[in-house]
Amino acid sequence: MALHGRREDVTKRLARIEGHVRGIRRMVEEDEECPDILLQLAAVREAVKKVGRIVLEDHVEICIAQAVKEGKGDRAMLELKDALVKFI
Repeated sequence: MALHGRREDVTKRLARIEGHVRGIRRMVEEDEECPDILLQLAAVREAVKKVGRIVLEDHVEICIAQAVKEGKGDRAMLELKDALVKFI
């Protein structure tokens, strides 16, 4: 099920992350200080984690809830467990 209630928010966040990563690449190419690069990498890592949490929340609130209503809750829970293992 591919319903995403916050698709626009996720898309915008991913675009910002993309730009941030390009900036980090430029920092590396321009021989910036390692601590500065590490700080920017940490910021990107946190931004990606936030996007993951948003997608996970959407999945639970929309996809899992819909699956339960349709009597497919057991399968949806197995898929969720599998996704969580990969995400975490």
